[in-house]
Amino acid sequence: MEQYKQEFIEFMVESDVLKFGEFTLKSGRKSPFFMNAGAYVTGSQLMRLGEYYAKAIHDNYGDDFDVLFGPAYKGIPISVVTAVAYSKLYGKEIRYCSDRKEEKDHGADKGSFLGSKLKDGDRVIMIEDVTTSGKSMEETVPKVKGAANVEILGLMVSLNRMEVGLGGEKSALEEIQEKYGFRACAIVSMAEVVEHLYNRECQGRVVIDDTIKAAIDKYYEEYGCK
Repeated sequence: MEQYKQEFIEFMVESDVLKFGEFTLKSGRKSPFFMNAGAYVTGSQLMRLGEYYAKAIHDNYGDDFDVLFGPAYKGIPISVVTAVAYSKLYGKEIRYCSDRKEEKDHGADKGSFLGSKLKDGDRVIMIEDVTTSGKSMEETVPKVKGAANVEILGLMVSLNRMEVGLGGEKSALEEIQEKYGFRACAIVSMAEVVEHLYNRECQGRVVIDDTIKAAIDKYYEEYGCK
């Protein structure tokens, strides 16, 4: 596993973004782990987050793209800090764009978007925190493609939860790829998280012990993608 992936896994735990226990998801599923990107709140955390996203995007897509699109709300700060990190790490200026939940009908920046305007010919990478079901893309993809004649190259999320999406067979990331025709990637997968943290100390404690590992295994027996 790449060094930055190992660091990112520990960073999620240190930042209290990735937790283990028992959580009820929006879908109603009882999950032994939960990821909340809203817990990245300090300047140093956001700086590091942008760097991990930038490294993963560079690894998976290279740098032949123009815009990072972060859907409201959590995608907005992630797209901003990743654009900053991309410039710092790779010396390339990438524009950021996000949508508004409510259209602004006044001022010089009125409309449905924040940041850079999408232009014909733009190559876009979508950027989100996590995708459990892929439902957010149903709103976002038509909005982006309706704004200009752009090419969506892919989607990058923090964590691939590796559980079945809306179709009940494939993962949400696989469903997105099949439905929209662009690659969907994650900085790390849940399998990589378990591999790295199982029976290993992080922040002075073992985060995934035998009990948590058994709960994760049981969860994937029921909800894991085939």
